Amino acid sequence: MSENLIYFNGKFVPENEPVISVFDHGFLYGDGVFEGIRAYNGRVFKLKEHVDRLFDSAKAIDLDVGMTKEAMTEAILETIRINNLTDAYIRPIVSRGNGDLGLDPRKCEKPNVIIVAKFWGSMYGDLYSVGLKGVTVGVRRNAPDMLSPNIKSLNYLNNILAKIEANAKGADEAIFLDSNGYVAEGSGDNIFVIKNGEVYTPPTINNLKGITRATAIDLLREEKIPVHVENISLFDVYTADEIFVTGTAAEAAPVVWVDGRFIGTGKPGPITLKMVKKFEKVTGTTGTPIYAAGKAPAKSAAKPAASTAKAAATKTAAKPAAKTAASKPAAKTAARKPAAKK
Repeated sequence: MSENLIYFNGKFVPENEPVISVFDHGFLYGDGVFEGIRAYNGRVFKLKEHVDRLFDSAKAIDLDVGMTKEAMTEAILETIRINNLTDAYIRPIVSRGNGDLGLDPRKCEKPNVIIVAKFWGSMYGDLYSVGLKGVTVGVRRNAPDMLSPNIKSLNYLNNILAKIEANAKGADEAIFLDSNGYVAEGSGDNIFVIKNGEVYTPPTINNLKGITRATAIDLLREEKIPVHVENISLFDVYTADEIFVTGTAAEAAPVVWVDGRFIGTGKPGPITLKMVKKFEKVTGTTGTPIYAAGKAPAKSAAKPAASTAKAAATKTAAKPAAKTAASKPAAKTAARKPAAKK
């Protein structure tokens, strides 16, 4: 029986061991931020950009992360290493920390920092070769003067409500409109529309500044394919020759059907397929190395044995966070982990 380890405030603990207090404001109110990062072939793709975005989100909600960017970067890498991964999905989380039952963030003395690293395949499974079905949803994307879509906060209800509606309509992904009726993004990815050999994507005032989005734009422009960042409407979506979506979890996926209409031929198109091929190449060959030369584990999905995980539970990260390494785990939410694993 295997068990992953997670990073918690400078230490590694088994993933099923409770560490967050019921008074943590991230748990109570979604008061915190997170990132989604991927590693491929022993390298973390766009690690600096993801750490920068995590800190930008934190600054936007006036949250002190409690550690430097350099310390966060090393903690992420060490979390991958301790779980013997070469391909992984990594989730750093920073909550406001433990407070009381009120909203006042001043009652939270210090943040809680958690990093999860696990092997996770492509989010849309087998649909990448045939394409996704998309539907527009009634729930609108958060307006930037309310809660900016560029804050990756722990409150993802806007996205979840869109996903619930898409599920109910039998689609693979939701398509948000903003408060003005323009196309914003998917519930978990940015959207690109292709018409007459040119690519269009909305400006990031009404959607997340996606790191995979930026990568896709660069890859398309390398191929001399024009990319326009401008408002797009549902008319543009319905009459597109091709559509694809991008995101760290989603990676790059074609969309072939929206609101009962086939997009183009109803199959992934040539520009989409070219971009996906280039994306697979760049993610497989670039990024921040996880291991020193010759030190990578044989299998990417290997995990420490249960006994190893328990023994390592008290091991401190190689370079713990400057402000959190000495802190003790938060009060446990319940009794210790039950014998039967869920």
